[in-house]
Amino acid sequence: MTLHSSLPLSGGAAESRPVETSAEALVASFAEADQHTVDLSGYGVEDWICLGFFWTMAGLVFLQFFSRYVLNDSFAWTEELAVYCLMPVVFIGASMCVRRVRHIQVNLIYRYLPVPAGRALSTAVDIAAFAFYSYGAWLVARYALAVDNEPMTTINWNKSHVYWLAFAGFALMSVRALQVGIENWRRGFSALQNPGYFDGSDD
Repeated sequence: MTLHSSLPLSGGAAESRPVETSAEALVASFAEADQHTVDLSGYGVEDWICLGFFWTMAGLVFLQFFSRYVLNDSFAWTEELAVYCLMPVVFIGASMCVRRVRHIQVNLIYRYLPVPAGRALSTAVDIAAFAFYSYGAWLVARYALAVDNEPMTTINWNKSHVYWLAFAGFALMSVRALQVGIENWRRGFSALQNPGYFDGSDD
């Protein structure tokens, strides 16, 4: 089997040449792809929890669309539950970003600071991040206790359960921030000082 390139010959483009391939070569390329094993070790518990809530939210949104536009009889509870599913997706998903050091960070100042000063500042940032997430967990826990036994609008479910999920997200962020801070301290630098180490651009 011979495949010809469709690149134009005009405009200074290089002349196209036929590419020789065969059914055996195509089969061999798929065989090489099949040799790759799936590695799930890079995912944490928060990844799977977030994924579960995401697909639950997607199912509720689809059910809302179907009941409103197909059955012409909207299920009001689907909209409220979809909104509440968004909360664990956001806050538990944020702990995944903390673990993988994927939150937006401004590291311009570290290019001009001496290494010891940059090290001290990045350590202070790690401590501040841990303190912020811990304080957020405390605030959300207080709010969850304040709305305890308060029912949802469309379903007689306890609204505080939703905020306890947000608390779990902040608690996970605190744990992950502590882990990242300890790793940065042992490594001697953080993503603020050497972002290329974390995004692979140093390779």
